[in-house]
Amino acid sequence: MSQEALAEQCGVSFQQIQKYENGANRISFSRLVQIARALRCRVVDLMDVLDTPAGEGDVDLLSRMRTPGALELLTAFERLPQEARSSLVNLLRVMTDPDAGQKSRQKELA
Repeated sequence: MSQEALAEQCGVSFQQIQKYENGANRISFSRLVQIARALRCRVVDLMDVLDTPAGEGDVDLLSRMRTPGALELLTAFERLPQEARSSLVNLLRVMTDPDAGQKSRQKELA
């Protein structure tokens, strides 16, 4: 597939695809998913990092992204203002770690 055709399917300019390819611009995960769909492949097929042992943490991240709802949650999270993101992360910490709320209150009092 040409870069022009890929750009058209992803709704970006040809130049933007070139910048992604050259590493001049970082690519969001949602854009990576778009590109994978356009190329009819899996996201992991586009990841060089999986070929190296140093990328093992990234393999864990990709496996977590397979959790049902994870991509939708990340997409919605990206749209939130920074303050709302911080509040949501704090809420999730409290919900998943009962001691986190106490730790957070102790920090606020210090």
